[in-house]
Amino acid sequence: MTARQGKVYLVGAGPGDPGLITARGLELLTGADVVVYDRLVDPVLIDRAPEGAELIDVGKSRGRAPVSQDEINRILVDRALSGGLVVRLKGGDPFLFGRGGEEAIALADAGVYFEVVPGVTSALAAPAYAGIPVTHRGASSSVTIVTGSDVSGIDQSAPALTGGTVVVLMGWENIEAIVRDLLRKGNSPETPAAVIRWGTEPFQQTVEGTLADVVDRSAAAGLRPPVVIVVGEVVRLRERMRWFDNRPLYGKRVLVTRARPQAGRLSELLYREGAFPLEAPTIEVQPLPDYSVLDDCLSHLDEVDWVVFASVNAVAAVFSRMDSLGLDARDFHSASVAAIGSETAVSLRLRGIMADFVPERFVSESAVDGLREFGMAGARVLYPRSQTGRDTLPAGLVEMGAEVEEVAAYRTVTAHDSASTVTEALAEGMDAAVFTSSSTVTGLLELLGGDPARLGETVIACLGPITADTARDNGLRVDAVAEPHTIPGLVHALRAYYSKENPS
Repeated sequence: MTARQGKVYLVGAGPGDPGLITARGLELLTGADVVVYDRLVDPVLIDRAPEGAELIDVGKSRGRAPVSQDEINRILVDRALSGGLVVRLKGGDPFLFGRGGEEAIALADAGVYFEVVPGVTSALAAPAYAGIPVTHRGASSSVTIVTGSDVSGIDQSAPALTGGTVVVLMGWENIEAIVRDLLRKGNSPETPAAVIRWGTEPFQQTVEGTLADVVDRSAAAGLRPPVVIVVGEVVRLRERMRWFDNRPLYGKRVLVTRARPQAGRLSELLYREGAFPLEAPTIEVQPLPDYSVLDDCLSHLDEVDWVVFASVNAVAAVFSRMDSLGLDARDFHSASVAAIGSETAVSLRLRGIMADFVPERFVSESAVDGLREFGMAGARVLYPRSQTGRDTLPAGLVEMGAEVEEVAAYRTVTAHDSASTVTEALAEGMDAAVFTSSSTVTGLLELLGGDPARLGETVIACLGPITADTARDNGLRVDAVAEPHTIPGLVHALRAYYSKENPS
């Protein structure tokens, strides 16, 4: 191996759920120079590649011809010989029907150093997410994994196809022949069977039946590849062991309207609850054309008694300007700090500021009541905010006798780039939409041409009462309001709504 030669890592990406990639696989992915990936690899994982990494999709067609295995092998060898760290990201496990062995041999023959990072296979994960253990005491003490893309593979595995669990991968096109062969090998028509589509994904489908009817049931349910077929007594355990696809938000398509930098945590929590979040930010945070007023205020923090932050965006904007001015958290030494909302408080803490006051309820009215106890008469208050915002908080402070300096720190504008995403999402059908601020409501309605009727029967969930009032004032029916007014509270409110709609 030459000094300039790179290395290829054959990494199992797991069965679909991006959280199932191994720690080693994720470590390599985040440091890759080149990522060569398959069709079934979740886009979330591709996004974890470093900025500037070369991304090569070999799971789709290039021009008229699909990418052949020989071409994939050539790409891996060429990129490695160019000195890069190459991650070959393969769905499931590289060596289980993934042709990883062929790639390893090609690399070895070319003198390219490689490493194999095993992955979680859909043969085990898809049944597990469907509530089906492939082995279970008293039901099955063995499991046979076969490929269904070539029915002869079923014949060759005949000795192991009765008395244990059979898992068939890539078997949809030949499912009728597979079932016939299993029956011919001695399995009863009453043997339980299940077909699982898109295993471990939020839109996973599972059809149960027996060898006598599972083909018809699957066709009636509209199943298509990719599927995993499970045959054996363990399928009967699904009724008692379901955990993934019986959650209140399972399979719900949820429109996340929050600005992109803050949308990630909300999407993650929705995903954990089984929902399929679609991020379509209706607003975006933009810098101001002129920071002279804000800069002047930040340069005189020693003259301020209180600084009140009403959002994470305000914290980010202020500290960005402080960094430009050569200031840091120490410049708050003479001022008390209030944070409206737990996320705002966390954002401050990450920058070295412990908020002196966080209201019990994360709305401006509660903040005014709480700050009253500090004796605000005569206090000098700096309130960095969006160019457009509600006046409840500063007005309440002025009423108490405080001297309030409101200063724009950032501006929010409608994210017109999301218009097509929103239109396509509603055309496909969204179950719910979540709003974290009044501006996300008005932003979405602007993208919809001011027509709330375009949301149809979409369930509307809002972070707090002010956001809910804005939604109602704009003609929307509000179905759920977070309590407490936090991101976890918003997810809980949506979950509670669907639990009430579909009591178990």
